[in-house]
Amino acid sequence: MAQEKKLVEAITSMEEDFAQWYTDVVKKAELIEYSSVRGCMILRPNGYAIWENIQKQLDARFKETGVENVYMPMFIPESLLQREKDHVEGFAPEVAWVTYGGGQELTERLCVRPTSETLFCEMYANIVQSYRDLPKLYNQWCSVVRWEKTTRPFLRSTEFLWQEGHTVHATAEEAQERTEQMLNVYADFCEEVLAIPMIKGRKTDKEKFAGAEATYTIEAMMHDGKALQSGTSHNFGDGFARAFGIQYTDKDNQLKYVHQTSWGMSTRIIGAIIMVHGDNSGLVLPPKIAPVQVMVMPIAQHKEGVLEKAYELRERLATNFRVKVDDTDKSPGWKFSEQEMRGIPVRVEIGPKDIEANQAVVVRRDTREKITISLDALETKLSEILALMQREMLERARVHRDAHTYTALDYEEFKDAVANKPGFIKAMWCGEEACELKIKEDTTATSRCMPFEQEALSAHCVCCGKPAKTLVYWGKAY
Repeated sequence: MAQEKKLVEAITSMEEDFAQWYTDVVKKAELIEYSSVRGCMILRPNGYAIWENIQKQLDARFKETGVENVYMPMFIPESLLQREKDHVEGFAPEVAWVTYGGGQELTERLCVRPTSETLFCEMYANIVQSYRDLPKLYNQWCSVVRWEKTTRPFLRSTEFLWQEGHTVHATAEEAQERTEQMLNVYADFCEEVLAIPMIKGRKTDKEKFAGAEATYTIEAMMHDGKALQSGTSHNFGDGFARAFGIQYTDKDNQLKYVHQTSWGMSTRIIGAIIMVHGDNSGLVLPPKIAPVQVMVMPIAQHKEGVLEKAYELRERLATNFRVKVDDTDKSPGWKFSEQEMRGIPVRVEIGPKDIEANQAVVVRRDTREKITISLDALETKLSEILALMQREMLERARVHRDAHTYTALDYEEFKDAVANKPGFIKAMWCGEEACELKIKEDTTATSRCMPFEQEALSAHCVCCGKPAKTLVYWGKAY
């Protein structure tokens, strides 16, 4: 019994130390292993399988909007990176440089891509000549490198996996439409597949992407009340086009600059799944993203016919679900703890008495509810249970977010909320960067976004008292 408890006892309680709980879960659920390169992680099968499901489902949504996949080089010549001043200044502190190749010093340094705007711009300058060439809707799945000072698995690592979409359009209107469209793709995906509700809005100029005219974001709330920027979409206007000479001949035979967008989501979203849904027993994975949705657990598997029945159920269920059998020689208690640690949505327990009664016991990971189901109705009932679990996980996350979203009408109230009420704080802002900087200096809270759904909480800025221009969501963030 003591040995069976050890697996769960190894997880620090999230109430005791949320940061340590997160690290424990990431390791104990075998999502990652640390590598010998500082800040780089090895994605183990359990972790990479989640990313594969994210990639598969997001990619399908992209393609429904007309996006095509490409792949760009991982190295960027320094001269190419320098062509957009704001962009290079924004990324300079995080860039890793290659200075030697084949034992010889390079004549020009190569940047290991932190992002690929300049590479796409170089390509677009070569392939776009006429309005007939537009739009170009491209995306790539790749890794990028950013030399972070402090790192945490999934949330902030030196190298991480992501997708980055880069599109070019004839008009500013088309670019803005695409920018918002892709943000909505992200928000819908997170809600419908990851069961994570998002706040959608625009970043302040201080927080926008280097080189962008406007950056839009989806912001999620973690269990500890901190925010996590979960996906961004940028409207570049024609700034990059002018820097890289990306022009086309319009229908009126006039030479014009294109308008561009960029949008991305990374393995950081796995951190969101962990911190929104996890509990003190480990991961809790939404059924739609779980690599294994159903784990068949043979009970007293040494007895005649039990393993055979478990394999039979696996074959039956594999038509409709991602299913495995735990036929290891570990004790049932250990197997249950392991299944809970990995966040597998449901387990199906089948033993000699169940076989005799033509039934199985189904246990939900999120609520631990046990349901006895006839084997004849197993597929139908499992579908219903997984669909219900998906809906209820989203609703619980939404209730938690809304319960930890506060309103502040003056600065004392704002500071008190940041200090004592972890979560989002809605407050009015004058639009001046000085107030944004003061709030960060005084409280460590940052502007998360100016939400699309605006409210007029008061007529005055929460910080300086001057006339307010917009409602902002504020909060501490990962």
